Amino acid sequence: MENRRFILIALFVVVLFFLYQAWQDDYGNDNVVASNPTPQLNVPDEAQTRPVRDVPDDAPTAALPADQGDAPTAVSAGPLEEDQTVATPNGQLISVETDVIKAQISLQGGEIRRVELKDYPVSKDHPETPIPLLGDRDGQFFIFQSGLAGESVPVASSSTAYQSSQTSYQLADGQKQLEVELEHVNANGVTVRKVYRFARGSYRVVVEQSVNNAGPSALTVSPYARFKRNDVVVGSLPKFVATFLGVGFFEKKDGSDGYRFVKTKLDNLDDDAFEKRQPDGWIAMLQHYFVAAILPPENSEGVFSAKQSSKDQTYSAQYVGTGVKVAPGETQTFPLGLYIGPKLQTGLETEGHEGGFFKGGGMDNIARGLELTVDYGWLTALCEPLFWLLSKFHKLTGNWGWSIILLTIVVKAAFYKLSEAQYRSMGKMKKFAPRIQDIKERYGDDRERMSKAMMDLYKKEGFNPLAGCWPLLVQFPVFISLYWVLLESVELRQADFALWINDLSAPDPYYVLPLLFGLSFYIQQKWSGATATMDPMQQKIMNIMPIMMTAFFTFFQAGLVLYWLVSNLIGMAQQWFINRKLATEGLGKNAKTT
Repeated sequence: MENRRFILIALFVVVLFFLYQAWQDDYGNDNVVASNPTPQLNVPDEAQTRPVRDVPDDAPTAALPADQGDAPTAVSAGPLEEDQTVATPNGQLISVETDVIKAQISLQGGEIRRVELKDYPVSKDHPETPIPLLGDRDGQFFIFQSGLAGESVPVASSSTAYQSSQTSYQLADGQKQLEVELEHVNANGVTVRKVYRFARGSYRVVVEQSVNNAGPSALTVSPYARFKRNDVVVGSLPKFVATFLGVGFFEKKDGSDGYRFVKTKLDNLDDDAFEKRQPDGWIAMLQHYFVAAILPPENSEGVFSAKQSSKDQTYSAQYVGTGVKVAPGETQTFPLGLYIGPKLQTGLETEGHEGGFFKGGGMDNIARGLELTVDYGWLTALCEPLFWLLSKFHKLTGNWGWSIILLTIVVKAAFYKLSEAQYRSMGKMKKFAPRIQDIKERYGDDRERMSKAMMDLYKKEGFNPLAGCWPLLVQFPVFISLYWVLLESVELRQADFALWINDLSAPDPYYVLPLLFGLSFYIQQKWSGATATMDPMQQKIMNIMPIMMTAFFTFFQAGLVLYWLVSNLIGMAQQWFINRKLATEGLGKNAKTT
């Protein structure tokens, strides 16, 4: 009965896991479109029909309450203006290149129209083609806009024509920072400057907008910034798994000084559009492995909003800063931070923010709470220590595959006592198999009396048959947590191991690891003697288990299968050692039955 319960529990856990994955695939995020990347960055056919050449220019208006006079204040948090469609900027594109990114900035609007991440290829098949996180071609539409809102009309918007002294900028050897300066002078004598600052080794970009009022009257100006995109994602995505595509918001809790991270899918923004005025915080566009975030200055207040366009099939994440009066002859400057890059948990320069124990050197160093964009869900408490340990092993080995192997050794060592209890329980079950069978025959269909007799036997002989279940059940949370670590951690994206395994985050292309896992599972099962006390039907189910698990594991990431294969091999070694130990106690493989 206990063996049957164990089998049912194990099968239930496995089935639940795959049902959850199927639900995620069907309902988790219907609008994520993954392309089969080529050097031309092809996208799905349906994406070609989407209107991506029109950009809404819904610049907000700045407003100061009448009783505030010249004091800065937050802009109105009323409804956003209706989108007004304008043509895609026809202005000249300025190229910018650092050691980690390639970017294109349009002179019309000063928009960032394209950002390629040089260290992150579209796919393993095309390592020479960097993934365009931002872009406006081949069906993809994902750009950054910024400007200066006015009381009635924008001071600077996406239709503003800027000028630049250069058409190309490149970070030179030994140069730490690169500046791209744009300038516009309107008919009223107002000069608007927009400066982009790029730093070596950094995905953080500083945008500094300034206005010099040479006109006859004061201006009320509010800086704004937004990311706009459609639902097309360039690059390969994991098969059979739905990944998140949407907006992330670091929101101030109502009635509290604390903050929380909330997410909204793109396809939910039509009904769940939001707008909130608050101090600090940030807003971002999220997709698998990557993030584009607007990071206002600390101790500033503004209005954050996200919505779906009423004019086209695009979505926006927007920030509007405080409104400031600029008197004639005065100049006001409005700095703003951006992060456009991978969701790194290590290796980012420190900006003065501190994360938790298992954080450090990652997104938490860019802005407070930004590390939450690496979202492991309800298993975060277990995933973060696992990744932290993996990253420590990676510093030693330089290889994520060997890091997984070392992690497996640590996990198996931690669960050694449970494994010993499992084999001890199996040994006693085998030793007392005749007495257990006698009880079953004696009481027949009287389950109550049979259960009582079984419990009396277990109590008298001092063993718990359910002890054999614990090693498997305890490892399942680790197994699922490692699954999410491999799925969500960009550090393991396209990570090489050895031989034919050139991407630990993707399934084994030749199914070698799943087959080796299935073989090790079968051998371990036979060595354990777990089926000795089972009836014929239970034995058939257990014999099918290796085949079922092998089939399941063909869909899992190679790194995950590697973990379980190594776990089985270590388990077999532990089993041999423990059985020799139990043999001295009369509970080993050759123990006499009583």
